[in-house]
Amino acid sequence: MTFSSLSDEVRAFRAAHPDVRYVDLICLDIPGHFYGKRYPIDMLEKVAAGSLLKLPQNCVLLGAQGGLHEIGDYCFNDGDPDATRRLIPGTLKPVRWEQQPLGQMLISSDGTDSPIEFEPREVLARVLSRLAAKGIHPVVAFELEFYLFDRALKDGLPQYPRDPLCGDEDDQPNLHIERLSRFSPVLHEIVEVANEQGIDANVITAEIGPGQFEINFGHCEDGLQAADWAALFTRLTRGVALKHGHRASFMSKPYLDAPGSGMHVHVSLYDRQGNNLLAPDDGGPLRHAVAGCLDWLPHCMPIFAPHRNAYRRYGSRVNAASRASWGYEDRDACVRIPDSDDRNLRIEHRLAGADANPYLVLAAILSAMEHGLEQRAEPIAPLNENRQSGIDFPMDMLGAVAQMRHHPAVNAGLGEEFVMVYCENKRQDHLAFMEHINAREYRWFL
Repeated sequence: MTFSSLSDEVRAFRAAHPDVRYVDLICLDIPGHFYGKRYPIDMLEKVAAGSLLKLPQNCVLLGAQGGLHEIGDYCFNDGDPDATRRLIPGTLKPVRWEQQPLGQMLISSDGTDSPIEFEPREVLARVLSRLAAKGIHPVVAFELEFYLFDRALKDGLPQYPRDPLCGDEDDQPNLHIERLSRFSPVLHEIVEVANEQGIDANVITAEIGPGQFEINFGHCEDGLQAADWAALFTRLTRGVALKHGHRASFMSKPYLDAPGSGMHVHVSLYDRQGNNLLAPDDGGPLRHAVAGCLDWLPHCMPIFAPHRNAYRRYGSRVNAASRASWGYEDRDACVRIPDSDDRNLRIEHRLAGADANPYLVLAAILSAMEHGLEQRAEPIAPLNENRQSGIDFPMDMLGAVAQMRHHPAVNAGLGEEFVMVYCENKRQDHLAFMEHINAREYRWFL
């Protein structure tokens, strides 16, 4: 449902949910955690009518373990100024996983008079605006893998979930559809709650890891909304899982001996008339876009693998490449081309971990495709022709940060200020993690 104004949206919500007294106003920081404020709903109506909504600017810069790192003049040398946020229309929804009636709504600095240049949603908004000015309109669909764990950790580490019906551990990795029946109460409610939040969540798959599942989203013509869906989905999945006695995590590699979880992003590009821009000239533009993705991939690893743990996922035995590669209908490739007609021709970018920031992942993919189309370069051989084809990418955080920091195209595509801030955030995160590494650190990812 669309409303003529934010005030109408808030008033309609209050009429439909008279028992809700508070609304969480939330946005995503650089590591992909939500922060924000819990607002009384009568105050929210004032914000919707035009009252200023301000939060500390530096909340965006929080590290993966919750603390702040010194980044240039930010954090400890700028006085932690407030920055204006706006309400995102259409995102005010009820929350059913909390113990009390509650609502939630996305907020962002993008679209304000002074957007925060390094806020993830603003980074994506700038990329989409640049593409729109060139007559390029992406259609995007996310797929997110995640694990269900037992509610209780052991020595700070996750344990296999227990079958709600018989209490057995789900410790046998397989793709058997019977696992969907065993965990149907929590999985079906995750999809139902996602739909209530306006997210077009649909297909559920039992993945190969113990307690691992995947849920797909429909193709979305609004890139910001597609990333909003992915971000909100992580929050609701954790909440619904706890309600059912489980713990959910999008951690890239929670177990040493089980597959990791990926964020797969399907992207098509269309012109203003609705023509698929990747299809002409026997798929020439598709190959150019692939070449751009492969060129950028080594330099965007801090975005695709934002934590030290994420690098453990690459090179495993199951559909997680250790080199930048591409192929037709090939799940070992980082960039896969699904079989489709010209109208639906698209790439599936499969490298990012499920705990990556969806706004930044999409911004990097779109900018890389844009770069490839403009350079008109041809990619390396697909895996279908040469199983050894591929381009090395850094397998450690510090090496990846060094590559990202000094790549001129990445700096231009994502913004020099953002790249500087992001690289320093990731570098400090890594050093802090290595200094204090122990099992308790992993709780931030669960």
